[in-house]
Amino acid sequence: MNAELALIGPILAAMFAAATPLLFAALGELVVEKSGVLNLGVEGMMLVGAVCGFAVTVKTGNAPLGFLAAAGAGALTASLFGALTLGLLANQVATGLALTLFGVGLSSLIGQGFVGIPLQGLPKLNIPGLSDLPVIGQALFGQDILVYLGVLAVPLVHLFLYRTRAGLVLRAVGENHAAAHALGYKVIRIRFLAVLFGGAMSGLGGAFLSMDYTPMWAENMTAGRGWIALALVVFATWKPHRVMLGAWLFGGVTIAQLHVQGLGFDIPSQLLSMLPYLATVLVLVLISRDVARIRLNAPACLGKLFHPDA
Repeated sequence: MNAELALIGPILAAMFAAATPLLFAALGELVVEKSGVLNLGVEGMMLVGAVCGFAVTVKTGNAPLGFLAAAGAGALTASLFGALTLGLLANQVATGLALTLFGVGLSSLIGQGFVGIPLQGLPKLNIPGLSDLPVIGQALFGQDILVYLGVLAVPLVHLFLYRTRAGLVLRAVGENHAAAHALGYKVIRIRFLAVLFGGAMSGLGGAFLSMDYTPMWAENMTAGRGWIALALVVFATWKPHRVMLGAWLFGGVTIAQLHVQGLGFDIPSQLLSMLPYLATVLVLVLISRDVARIRLNAPACLGKLFHPDA
C-alpha cells in the first residue's frame, strides 16, 4: 500500500505538467472565441512559439527571455490571422487551417539548426516542509513556475471576463457585434486584441513543451495538442474553470497511457498513444448530445464576419 501511495505523487505531478500547455492554449482560445472569433490555428501558433522560445533560450541562455519571445512569436503569428479575417474578411475556418499549416512549415524551417540540442528545464519549486509531504507534496509544491502561472491564469481570465468592464465589452462583441458597434465600441480592434492574446497564450503553451516539459526541439512536437485545446473550449462550454478541469482530465489520460506502457500490459503502443485523441473524440460526442446547452453558452456571433460599413 505504501508503494502504491508513493506512486500517486509523481503521477499527479506529471498530470499537472502535461495539462499545462493545454491550459495555456485553451484559455487563450476561450478569450478569442468569447470575442466572436474562431481561430483554428492554435496548433500552428503553439509550434511557432515552441521553436522561437527554444531558439532564443539556446542563443541567449535566458529562459524568461525565451518565454517572452515565444509569447511574442505566437502573437505575431496570430496577427496574420487577425489581419486576414478581421481586416480582409477572409473565412475564419479556412484561414485558421492555413495558419496551422503555415506554423508547421515555419517551425520546421526555423528549428532545423536546433534539433538534438539539449536544454535544461526550469527549476522546480522546493518549499521545505511542504514539498516533502507524502502524496501531495511533489504534486502541489514541487512544480515549476509555469505550472503555477497556468493555474493562476484561470481565475485571472474569469475575473477579466466577468468582473471587469473590458471583459463585459468583449463578451458583448461576441454576442452581438452589430449592437456593440452601434454603441460605439471598436469591434475590429477588440477582436484583434483578443486574437493577439490567444496567440501569445498558445505560444507560451508551445514554449512550455520545448523548454520545460521535454526540454528539446523536435518537429511537430505539439503532436495535436492544439486541436485538443480547441476541443477543450467546447468541452468547457466557454467557462475558464471547466477548461482547467478538462486540461487535467486530458493530462491524466496522457500520463495514464505512459504508465500502462511501463507496467508491461500487452497492448500495442500505437493504441495507447491514441488514447488522448480517442478521449477527445469521445468527449465531443458526449457533449454534442446536449445541443441546447452548447448553444446557450456559445457566443452568438462566433465565427461570423463583421464589417463596420455593413
